[in-house]
Amino acid sequence: MARSILITGASAGIGRAVAERFLAEGWQVGLVARRAGLLEEVAAGHARAVVLPADVTDPEAVDRVFAEFVARAGRLDVLFNNAGIFTPPAPIDEIPLEEWRAALAVNLDAMFLCARAAFGQMRRQSPPGGRIINNGSVSAHAPRPGSAAYTTTKHAITGLTKSLSLDGRELGIACGQIDIGNARTDLLEDIIERAVAAGEPAPPSIDVGLVADAVWHMATLPPEANVPFMTLMANRMPYIGRG
Repeated sequence: MARSILITGASAGIGRAVAERFLAEGWQVGLVARRAGLLEEVAAGHARAVVLPADVTDPEAVDRVFAEFVARAGRLDVLFNNAGIFTPPAPIDEIPLEEWRAALAVNLDAMFLCARAAFGQMRRQSPPGGRIINNGSVSAHAPRPGSAAYTTTKHAITGLTKSLSLDGRELGIACGQIDIGNARTDLLEDIIERAVAAGEPAPPSIDVGLVADAVWHMATLPPEANVPFMTLMANRMPYIGRG
Protein backbone atom coordinates (compact mmCIF):
# COMPACT_ATOMS: atom_id res chain seq x y z
CA MET A 1 0.00 0.00 0.00
CA ALA A 2 1.29 3.45 -0.93
CA ARG A 3 2.08 5.76 1.95
CA SER A 4 -0.35 8.61 2.51
CA ILE A 5 -0.19 12.32 3.23
CA LEU A 6 -2.93 14.90 3.63
CA ILE A 7 -1.97 18.47 2.69
CA THR A 8 -3.98 21.56 3.59
CA GLY A 9 -3.66 24.67 1.46
CA ALA A 10 -2.75 22.37 -1.43
CA SER A 11 -4.15 24.52 -4.24
CA ALA A 12 -1.25 26.99 -4.50
CA GLY A 13 2.15 28.05 -3.22
CA ILE A 14 4.03 25.83 -0.80
CA GLY A 15 1.14 23.40 -0.40
CA ARG A 16 0.91 22.83 -4.14
CA ALA A 17 4.68 22.36 -4.50
CA VAL A 18 4.70 19.79 -1.69
CA ALA A 19 1.67 18.01 -3.15
CA GLU A 20 3.30 17.76 -6.56
CA ARG A 21 6.46 16.31 -5.02
CA PHE A 22 4.62 13.60 -3.10
CA LEU A 23 2.42 12.72 -6.06
CA ALA A 24 5.53 12.34 -8.21
CA GLU A 25 6.91 9.94 -5.57
CA GLY A 26 3.80 7.76 -5.78
CA TRP A 27 2.16 8.61 -2.45
CA GLN A 28 -1.57 8.76 -1.83
CA VAL A 29 -2.09 12.51 -1.47
CA GLY A 30 -5.15 14.20 0.00
CA LEU A 31 -5.49 17.69 -1.50
CA VAL A 32 -7.37 20.11 0.74
CA ALA A 33 -8.28 23.74 0.00
CA ARG A 34 -11.38 25.79 -0.70
CA ARG A 35 -10.83 26.13 -4.47
CA ALA A 36 -11.86 22.82 -6.03
CA GLY A 37 -10.86 23.86 -9.55
CA LEU A 38 -7.25 24.47 -8.56
CA LEU A 39 -7.12 21.19 -6.64
CA GLU A 40 -8.30 19.41 -9.78
CA GLU A 41 -5.37 20.97 -11.65
CA VAL A 42 -2.91 19.62 -9.08
CA ALA A 43 -4.54 16.18 -9.22
CA ALA A 44 -4.67 15.93 -13.02
CA GLY A 45 -3.02 12.73 -14.27
CA HIS A 46 -2.42 11.31 -10.78
CA ALA A 47 -4.54 8.31 -9.86
CA ARG A 48 -3.47 8.54 -6.22
CA ALA A 49 -4.60 12.16 -5.76
CA VAL A 50 -7.73 12.67 -3.67
CA VAL A 51 -9.42 16.04 -4.17
CA LEU A 52 -11.05 17.23 -0.94
CA PRO A 53 -12.42 20.78 -1.24
CA ALA A 54 -13.17 22.19 2.20
CA ASP A 55 -12.96 25.18 4.50
CA VAL A 56 -10.55 24.00 7.20
CA THR A 57 -11.91 26.56 9.67
CA ASP A 58 -15.14 24.48 9.76
CA PRO A 59 -14.87 21.61 12.31
CA GLU A 60 -17.43 19.45 10.53
CA ALA A 61 -15.70 19.93 7.19
CA VAL A 62 -12.36 18.94 8.72
CA ASP A 63 -13.82 15.75 10.19
CA ARG A 64 -15.40 14.90 6.82
CA VAL A 65 -12.16 15.47 4.91
CA PHE A 66 -10.13 13.19 7.18
CA ALA A 67 -12.79 10.46 7.12
CA GLU A 68 -13.02 10.57 3.31
CA PHE A 69 -9.28 10.47 2.86
CA VAL A 70 -8.71 7.57 5.26
CA ALA A 71 -11.56 5.67 3.58
CA ARG A 72 -9.65 6.00 0.29
CA ALA A 73 -6.06 5.66 1.52
CA GLY A 74 -6.58 3.12 4.32
CA ARG A 75 -4.58 5.12 6.88
CA LEU A 76 -2.93 8.49 7.44
CA ASP A 77 0.86 8.49 7.58
CA VAL A 78 1.55 12.24 7.42
CA LEU A 79 -0.32 15.53 7.79
CA PHE A 80 1.28 18.62 6.28
CA ASN A 81 -0.61 21.27 8.25
CA ASN A 82 0.00 24.11 5.86
CA ALA A 83 -3.04 26.34 5.22
CA GLY A 84 -2.51 29.94 6.27
CA ILE A 85 -3.15 33.56 5.35
CA PHE A 86 -1.34 36.90 5.57
CA THR A 87 -3.35 39.89 6.74
CA PRO A 88 -2.45 43.41 5.55
CA PRO A 89 0.47 44.91 7.49
CA ALA A 90 -0.41 47.59 10.01
CA PRO A 91 0.45 48.75 13.53
CA ILE A 92 -1.73 46.98 16.09
CA ASP A 93 -4.07 49.93 16.68
CA GLU A 94 -4.93 49.97 12.96
CA ILE A 95 -5.67 46.24 12.63
CA PRO A 96 -9.44 45.72 12.23
CA LEU A 97 -10.86 43.07 14.54
CA GLU A 98 -12.20 41.12 11.57
CA GLU A 99 -8.65 40.75 10.19
CA TRP A 100 -7.34 39.62 13.59
CA ARG A 101 -10.14 37.05 13.82
CA ALA A 102 -9.54 35.88 10.26
CA ALA A 103 -5.86 35.28 11.04
CA LEU A 104 -6.77 33.34 14.18
CA ALA A 105 -9.38 31.29 12.31
CA VAL A 106 -7.11 30.12 9.49
CA ASN A 107 -3.63 30.21 11.00
CA LEU A 108 -4.50 28.82 14.42
CA ASP A 109 -8.00 27.35 14.72
CA ALA A 110 -7.76 25.45 11.42
CA MET A 111 -4.31 24.09 12.23
CA PHE A 112 -5.58 22.96 15.63
CA LEU A 113 -8.60 21.27 14.05
CA CYS A 114 -6.49 19.45 11.46
CA ALA A 115 -3.86 18.40 13.99
CA ARG A 116 -6.64 17.18 16.28
CA ALA A 117 -8.20 15.07 13.52
CA ALA A 118 -4.83 13.69 12.41
CA PHE A 119 -3.73 12.86 15.96
CA GLY A 120 -6.97 11.00 16.63
CA GLN A 121 -6.69 9.00 13.43
CA MET A 122 -3.03 8.17 13.99
CA ARG A 123 -3.56 6.83 17.50
CA ARG A 124 -6.55 4.70 16.39
CA GLN A 125 -5.17 3.17 13.21
CA SER A 126 -3.36 -0.16 13.03
CA PRO A 127 -0.44 -0.04 13.33
CA PRO A 128 -0.74 3.25 15.23
CA GLY A 129 1.52 6.23 14.63
CA GLY A 130 2.26 8.86 12.05
CA ARG A 131 3.77 12.29 11.60
CA ILE A 132 2.39 15.83 11.74
CA ILE A 133 4.39 18.62 10.06
CA ASN A 134 3.24 22.14 10.88
CA ASN A 135 4.09 25.02 8.58
CA GLY A 136 5.30 27.76 10.90
CA SER A 137 7.25 30.78 9.68
CA VAL A 138 10.38 32.72 10.44
CA SER A 139 7.82 35.09 11.99
CA ALA A 140 7.58 32.54 14.80
CA HIS A 141 11.03 33.86 15.80
CA ALA A 142 11.64 37.26 14.17
CA PRO A 143 8.59 39.29 13.09
CA ARG A 144 8.33 41.85 10.34
CA PRO A 145 6.95 45.29 11.24
CA GLY A 146 3.17 45.53 11.25
CA SER A 147 2.57 41.80 11.56
CA ALA A 148 1.01 41.44 15.02
CA ALA A 149 -1.81 39.16 13.88
CA TYR A 150 0.26 36.86 11.68
CA THR A 151 3.21 36.74 14.07
CA THR A 152 1.02 35.94 17.07
CA THR A 153 -0.52 32.97 15.28
CA LYS A 154 2.87 31.62 14.23
CA HIS A 155 4.24 31.85 17.76
CA ALA A 156 1.18 29.87 18.81
CA ILE A 157 1.93 27.18 16.23
CA THR A 158 5.32 26.66 17.87
CA GLY A 159 3.51 25.90 21.13
CA LEU A 160 1.15 23.54 19.31
CA THR A 161 4.11 21.73 17.74
CA LYS A 162 5.80 21.23 21.10
CA SER A 163 2.61 19.98 22.75
CA LEU A 164 1.85 17.55 19.91
CA SER A 165 5.39 16.24 19.99
CA LEU A 166 5.17 15.62 23.73
CA ASP A 167 1.68 14.11 23.71
CA GLY A 168 2.48 11.91 20.72
CA ARG A 169 5.81 10.62 22.01
CA GLU A 170 4.50 7.40 23.55
CA LEU A 171 1.95 6.89 20.78
CA GLY A 172 4.38 6.83 17.86
CA ILE A 173 3.14 10.19 16.61
CA ALA A 174 5.99 12.56 15.73
CA CYS A 175 5.47 16.28 15.21
CA GLY A 176 7.79 18.77 13.61
CA GLN A 177 7.64 22.34 12.33
CA ILE A 178 9.19 23.94 9.27
CA ASP A 179 9.77 27.69 9.41
CA ILE A 180 10.16 29.10 5.93
CA GLY A 181 11.51 32.45 4.84
CA ASN A 182 10.89 33.92 1.38
CA ALA A 183 10.06 30.94 -0.81
CA ARG A 184 9.18 32.02 -4.35
CA THR A 185 5.46 31.36 -4.38
CA ASP A 186 3.07 33.41 -6.53
CA LEU A 187 2.60 35.73 -3.56
CA LEU A 188 6.32 36.44 -3.23
CA GLU A 189 6.74 36.78 -7.00
CA ASP A 190 4.18 39.60 -6.87
CA ILE A 191 6.16 41.27 -4.07
CA ILE A 192 9.38 40.93 -6.09
CA GLU A 193 7.75 42.40 -9.19
CA ARG A 194 6.42 45.39 -7.25
CA ALA A 195 9.83 45.99 -5.67
CA VAL A 196 11.59 45.91 -9.02
CA ALA A 197 8.96 48.19 -10.59
CA ALA A 198 9.52 50.67 -7.77
CA GLY A 199 13.29 50.60 -8.30
CA GLU A 200 13.88 48.77 -5.02
CA PRO A 201 16.08 45.69 -4.56
CA ALA A 202 14.20 42.41 -4.79
CA PRO A 203 14.02 40.56 -1.47
CA PRO A 204 16.31 37.51 -1.32
CA SER A 205 14.37 34.31 -1.97
CA ILE A 206 14.62 30.57 -2.57
CA ASP A 207 12.90 28.24 -5.02
CA VAL A 208 9.72 26.75 -3.60
CA GLY A 209 10.95 23.33 -4.71
CA LEU A 210 13.52 23.47 -1.93
CA VAL A 211 10.67 23.64 0.56
CA ALA A 212 9.11 20.55 -0.99
CA ASP A 213 12.47 18.80 -0.65
CA ALA A 214 12.66 19.75 3.03
CA VAL A 215 9.13 18.54 3.78
CA TRP A 216 9.92 15.31 1.91
CA HIS A 217 12.96 14.81 4.13
CA MET A 218 10.95 15.39 7.31
CA ALA A 219 8.10 13.14 6.18
CA THR A 220 10.24 10.19 5.12
CA LEU A 221 12.38 9.86 8.22
CA PRO A 222 12.15 6.46 9.94
CA PRO A 223 9.67 6.37 12.87
CA GLU A 224 12.44 6.57 15.46
CA ALA A 225 13.67 9.94 14.09
CA ASN A 226 12.17 13.41 14.00
CA VAL A 227 13.04 16.97 13.03
CA PRO A 228 11.30 19.02 15.74
CA PHE A 229 12.14 22.35 14.08
CA MET A 230 13.68 23.28 10.75
CA THR A 231 14.31 26.80 9.46
CA LEU A 232 14.69 27.09 5.69
CA MET A 233 15.27 30.56 4.29
CA ALA A 234 17.09 32.66 1.76
CA ASN A 235 20.68 32.96 2.94
CA ARG A 236 20.75 36.77 2.72
CA MET A 237 17.52 37.39 4.61
CA PRO A 238 18.06 39.71 7.61
CA TYR A 239 17.00 37.09 10.12
CA ILE A 240 19.97 36.44 12.42
CA GLY A 241 21.69 39.29 14.21
CA ARG A 242 21.16 43.02 14.02
CA GLY A 243 21.51 45.27 11.03
